[in-house]
Amino acid sequence: MRNIFLFIRRYFNFLFFLALQVLALSFLFRYNKFHEAAFMGVASEVTGRINARYNNVEYYFKLKKANEALVQENLRLREQLRSNYQPADTAVQLVVDSIRVDSLLRFQKYHYMEAMVVGGFVTTQTNFYTIHRGSDQGVKVDMAVIGPSGIVGRVVNVSANFATVMSVLSRQFRVDAKLKNSGERGTVGWDGVDPHYVQMRNVSKSVEVKRGDTIMTSELSSIFPPNILIGTVDTFYNDPSSNFHTLKLKTTTNFSTVQYVYLAQNSQLEEQKLLEAATKKTNE
Repeated sequence: MRNIFLFIRRYFNFLFFLALQVLALSFLFRYNKFHEAAFMGVASEVTGRINARYNNVEYYFKLKKANEALVQENLRLREQLRSNYQPADTAVQLVVDSIRVDSLLRFQKYHYMEAMVVGGFVTTQTNFYTIHRGSDQGVKVDMAVIGPSGIVGRVVNVSANFATVMSVLSRQFRVDAKLKNSGERGTVGWDGVDPHYVQMRNVSKSVEVKRGDTIMTSELSSIFPPNILIGTVDTFYNDPSSNFHTLKLKTTTNFSTVQYVYLAQNSQLEEQKLLEAATKKTNE
């Protein structure tokens, strides 16, 4: 406090001058319309620039919350996709044109949850991700893993709070796929060469294929929901010794920048596996 009084005493004349200047300027801007308008314009410009800088900084620090909110919104929208609901075939005809989604929950085939990627690598022949969700949160082996731009992989190991995901960029990964335009099916896998491209095999030569055609997951995939993006046709090879095309696909997912993913669980998968195993055993 003593230092403050000493400062005021030392610079009293200068501080008194500043106070008079502020008072004079306030009279000038308050009682002169031209100067008031000019001052308000400059003040608005300066304030606007400061607020813009502040908003940019604030926006940057709120990106994480914004991303989390978008993930939650996408999760809710994925739960409402028509392809998630698959009742058994019956002779019952539905005549109403709208119905509450919650009344169809017993037919819901795929259930979704979000997860954050906390580790991974894309530089080997068997690439994996680590996600921060595990058995305590309901994660199971063979759940499909989907990113904002398409498929990412499938869950192969689960601990209490973490799970490892076999990436599409793994030599062991396979998924049933189809061409969006024709519906022709094939199998997609990675040859271990370029992380930006995968290969689709067993596509009949009788099917017309063009560069840029979209490839999606098919209804024959027991793990992945149908119609999830995989990639687009970049080139295709016509092997004279075979009746099938081999397509080179540009992946829609950038595997080096994956941060958030969705886990999709096929609630009918166990029933399907048991039935197929029983049928296989009967035919042996």
